[in-house]
Parts: sequence; structure tokens; C-alpha cells
Amino acid sequence: MSMFSNPFDPKRRLTSGCPCGQHKSAEEHDRTLRLQAEEVSSSDEKRYENVVAGTVLRAIFPQDAARRAFLKSVGASTALAAISQFFPLSTATEVFAQAKAVEKKDLKVGFIPITCATPIIMAHPMGFYTKHGLNVEVIKTAGWAVIRDKTLNKEYDAAHMLSPMPIAITLGVGANAQPYTAPAIENINGQAITLSLKHKDKRDPKSWKGFKFAVPFDYSMHNYLLRYYLAEHGLDPDTDVQIRAVPPPEMVANLRADNIDGFLGPDPMNQRAVFDNVGFIHLLSKEIWDGHPCCVFAASQEFVKTVPNTYAALLKSIIDATAFASKSENRKQIAEAVAPANYINQPVTVLEQILTGTFADGLGSVKRDPKRVDFDPFPYESFAVWILTQMKRWGQIKGDVKYADVAKQVFLATDTTRLMKEVGLTPPAAPTKSFSVMGKVFDPSKPDAYLKSFKISKAS
Repeated sequence: MSMFSNPFDPKRRLTSGCPCGQHKSAEEHDRTLRLQAEEVSSSDEKRYENVVAGTVLRAIFPQDAARRAFLKSVGASTALAAISQFFPLSTATEVFAQAKAVEKKDLKVGFIPITCATPIIMAHPMGFYTKHGLNVEVIKTAGWAVIRDKTLNKEYDAAHMLSPMPIAITLGVGANAQPYTAPAIENINGQAITLSLKHKDKRDPKSWKGFKFAVPFDYSMHNYLLRYYLAEHGLDPDTDVQIRAVPPPEMVANLRADNIDGFLGPDPMNQRAVFDNVGFIHLLSKEIWDGHPCCVFAASQEFVKTVPNTYAALLKSIIDATAFASKSENRKQIAEAVAPANYINQPVTVLEQILTGTFADGLGSVKRDPKRVDFDPFPYESFAVWILTQMKRWGQIKGDVKYADVAKQVFLATDTTRLMKEVGLTPPAAPTKSFSVMGKVFDPSKPDAYLKSFKISKAS
């Protein structure tokens, strides 16, 4: 039986008594988790021993050449035995391991029921939280403002957030200023512009004057990408159309009720509008910017600093889950796992179309794009710089902006690089990169020049 053959099926839980639905009984569930924890503990102990031994060797032989010559002449095992006679490696290893122990095991992490939350959700049934010594409760939450407030009030230890939200919180935009971090990107791409079926003959954005659009939050990639797209087609997002914030679960209902003409929203809302025969997908957000960030795993700077080992374990859990979700062969299994009501609450067929990239567009065609949504945890600092340029472009922040400083403070690329290596992944060589949005190259080292290049802008 596949470990992802819908472990959340309530019938399986009732008959097996297993909390995750993957085992025949609660006893087998507990035994499996205990064995996994012991395996991780053994692996960690060996890693700690290697770290301590390597540190001692570098102290004895500061020169790389001399150290390599010694190891070559006697061998690693003999070297370890010799060092152990003069230095208490076992004691040092034990102390080092204790220093790495998580300070807080029981955690609460909030999420919004959209496909962007896949890594946070999947880390629970896949056992990634347990693997890294954590007991995490993932909590379905109504909207982004609620996520923000519950995290700021410390009801949640960490949360699924829109990528601009930790930046806005850090700067005190829309909430009291509090240093926040986004050490992992939850997903890239995964959004679309969806229009009401009554507008299927209005594919030219220049014909959209007077339209009412929904986005999930003011501080969202959805808002910035929609504004960018409209402005590139000559429409002023603040005067030629109306843009309002609508919680994602309410978007399709508002489209059906004719309260809005369309939305740039997260999935599964776009595909659900097609499934319900009330809308069509005008274009995927990756057609505006291929590889753009959408949501992030976020935590306060206080959390990062006061419980660093817990933070590291939590982030490694998310990185592990993201790596699993990035593999196309796992997407159908993931769709089954996240579909139930306690998670995304959508038909499996809707989620499969999104995650596999083979989908109906609502206009009678079947499209194929395996990268419609993808998962890559690395928080490029240049993503944050671009977000800051758009926040300034549309008047959300004013005055001088220390783009690079804010980006480095919030998008913790250095931490993610280190922890990706620890879980066996290869991080990018640099914390920043250039990219194109609607054919226009963005150089993160020249944000002000980029900002000044736009004809339609509210920047002062």
C-alpha cells in the first residue's frame, strides 16, 4: 500500500485507530514513529561525532595539507582512535548533541487551505516533523489577517504566509512593526487570472476597464502581479479597475454571484471555478513571471533567536517536505492526501489537475504545463527586493528603502543554505539572482532604476 493512498480517509481512522491512517493500529503507529526517531537519533549522533572529531583535527593540524597528509598516512579510523586517547570525544559529542536538542517540541503552525500550503501540510502525514524531533499541530485558518494576528499574538509558533507579509510586518505596514522572517518559499508559480465565463470574448486586458477584481490580500504576490499585468497593458489598477481583498475560499462564490468579474488568486480557486463551470483561466501567473514566489514558511525573529534548534528542526522539516512535493511522480498521491475537509477541502480531480499540470482551462481545451505550480524552498533575496519595489510602486511604503538590508533580514537565505545541506540537498550558489517579469529584466542591484522605469506608478 502506498504511504500516500489517502492516509486521511476517515473510514480508515475509525477502523484502525491510527492517527495518520497508515498503520493497522495505534500501537503500530507509535512503534513506527519510535523506530524513526531512534534512527534519526543514531544518525544525528554519528553526525555530531564527525563534527567534533573534525573540529579537533583542525585544531591539531591548522594547515590543510598537513591534516590531509596525517589522515592519508594513518587512515580515518586510526586517526579517530588516536585522538580519542587524548580528547574525550564521546563526552564532547554528547554535549554537542544536547546543545542541538529542540527547546520546544510541541508547536502550532497555521495554514490557509490552498495548494501553496502543501509542504506545511505534507510534513505532518509524511512524518517529517517527527523525523526532526517535533510534534506539530497544523491548524487550518480562515484568512491571511487571522494568520498574521494569531502569529503576532504567539497563538501560532510559525505560519504559512504570503511572501510579502513578513516584509510588511517587519516594516510595520498594515500591522505593528515586528521583525519577521521567511526562511523558506512554500511554492513557486501556482496562481492564475480567472475570469467569469461571461467575459470569454474579452481576452484583451484593454477591454477590462470598469472590471472588479479580487486578490487574497493587499500584501500579496497576487496583488502585485495583477497590478503589473494591468499596468503593462495601459490600465491604471487604482482608477481603471477595482481591486478588493477577498479570502481565497470565497473567491469562486463571489464570481458565481457576479460580485466580481475575475480574480488573480491562488489555486485551487482557479481550477475550482472551471470545475464549477463559472469561470475560465485567462492565463497562469507563470506567464507573467515564470518561477515567481507565492507563499512562504514564516516565523518571528524572536522565535528564530530564542529557540534556534527548534527553528532549525522546523525549517528542515519544511525543506524535506518541499523536496518531496517538487517531484512530479508524487503529485497524484499528494492530491489525495491534501484533499480532505480538514486540509484543502477540494475534489481530488481538481487538485490533480493543478499539481500534475494537465488541466481544463474552462474554454474547452486541455492544457499541459507540469510547472503550473512547483516547489522550491530557497528564499532568494532578490525576490524580496522585487516585492519591495512593488510595495513602493503602489504607495504601500514611502521614502528611501534599504532594499538589500531588508531582504537579507527577512529572507534568510544563509540559514536555508546551511540547512538544505544538512538534509542532503544542494542549495543555489548565490543568495540572489536576476529574472524577467513580462520580458523586462529585473536587476536586484538596481531597484530604484527599475522602479523609475514604469510609466504607471504611485511611487513618490
